[in-house]
Amino acid sequence: MKHRTPPVPSADDAHAQRIRAIRESTSYRQSHLDADFMGRAELRPVRLQLELLKPELIMHETGVQSTVVVFGGTRVIEREKAERKVEDARMALAKKPADKTLQRRLRIAENVLKKAHYYDEAREFARIVSSQCQVDHTCDYVVCTGGGPGIMEAANRGAFDIGAKSIGLNITLPFEQEPNSFITPELCFEFKYFAIRKMHFLMRAKAMVAFPGGFGTMDELFEALTLIQTRRMQPIPIVLFGRDYWNRLIDWDVFVEEGTISPEDLELLSYAETAQECWRIIEDFYREKPAERLPRGQ
Repeated sequence: MKHRTPPVPSADDAHAQRIRAIRESTSYRQSHLDADFMGRAELRPVRLQLELLKPELIMHETGVQSTVVVFGGTRVIEREKAERKVEDARMALAKKPADKTLQRRLRIAENVLKKAHYYDEAREFARIVSSQCQVDHTCDYVVCTGGGPGIMEAANRGAFDIGAKSIGLNITLPFEQEPNSFITPELCFEFKYFAIRKMHFLMRAKAMVAFPGGFGTMDELFEALTLIQTRRMQPIPIVLFGRDYWNRLIDWDVFVEEGTISPEDLELLSYAETAQECWRIIEDFYREKPAERLPRGQ
């Protein structure tokens, strides 16, 4: 059997093949359109810069002048859902009354139910702030959250209830996490880097309100306290919502007694039990104690 010699491509065909190979090469992609290139470890400084710049430009373009940051637990949910979780836990325990794991599950569900009113207060607080500060197209004291469920959802929802804008700074996590649906779409951002997200939380912040929460809430709270204590940012009111929760969780006086902070550092903290009280603390702070001017982001 004779083997056929493949036909020799014409000069035009050879030219077209060479051009096709060039266009298909990843090196020919424009840098900013090349996802593989932008994802390289060596490009991390560029990605950090872009992640800082994009929300900054968009917030400026949408007129966001200042924010009120609201933190709190993702597991603090509205009462109806919390009641269902308690009922489910009771039913499961009824089938296996001696099961220690199910006993603990019920205790936790009951504790979550006790905190359900914080969801309502966070929603009401955001409604109050947004209704008083987003007037005549101004965007002062815009509610800003981490974009997730729980207390964050409640705060974004309070602004949504009255047609006001609110911000959600979501973060990419190994497990699936969607932003809550009450965030203003053009002010919902997803971050890869926690560090840049933290900067955006505080760059425009006029106040921070911390509802009962877990590690994430603690992280943001102590970071803000440290920046203010060390005068790396201008003082802002930091309001802890629910004195009983915070006093059981953290013995602030121990810091003073151990000599690790100064007694006056405790003055950085205020407490509130209702949305109205929380907003009044913030108003009084700026009425009676104007913030010292330090460059933000320094």
